[in-house]
Amino acid sequence: MLKYFLKKTILFIGLIFLTPAPTAMGNSLENLAKALAKIRGEVETLQTQLDTEKEKHGSRISALNSQLADLSVEERRQKMSIEKLQHSIEKMTGDAKKAEQSGENLKPVLLAILKDYKQYIQTGFPFKTEDRIKAVENLENNVVNQTIDPNKAINQAWSLIEDEIRLSKENGIYQQTISLSGEKMLVDIAKLGTVFLFFQTRDNRVGMAKRDTHNG
Repeated sequence: MLKYFLKKTILFIGLIFLTPAPTAMGNSLENLAKALAKIRGEVETLQTQLDTEKEKHGSRISALNSQLADLSVEERRQKMSIEKLQHSIEKMTGDAKKAEQSGENLKPVLLAILKDYKQYIQTGFPFKTEDRIKAVENLENNVVNQTIDPNKAINQAWSLIEDEIRLSKENGIYQQTISLSGEKMLVDIAKLGTVFLFFQTRDNRVGMAKRDTHNG
């Protein structure tokens, strides 16, 4: 574009020297002035477009930085959740061994662990929450009604918590019933670990589930 402007300018300057008559000289100068004014206007237009593109680029960079910051926060939360689950496994194992060695009943130990675990699910990542809570409650009922061997119950509890750790590392496409605008509906969801969960309804509405910051 700049080369084009320079050629244009040189052409009009050349016309000045190629025109012998004063009248023609005056016309050439007038034409040159008009051409320069036009070129100046085009330069200003290009500068405005450049400034606009810079602003758009800056906005995109800001948006990307904001998204990156959100990802970093969620990643830290995910790591903390995994550490918390791993600590629960260690605590459960330690408490079970202590209870077994002292001859105490494992029932209260198991129920306390399952209660904490259920609360973790209720306030955590909204992926198949009802199914995960149901699995915990089934084990709770078996422990309360003594329809399961305590050691077997510990193994099942351990397995459930390990499933949570696995859940935090898996990505995939699933189907899930969610509540949207007060209505329950089956939707397609895309899950990224326990960081992000996107959904799409049958009528092509899309959205993203977010962690409730008031509940952790």
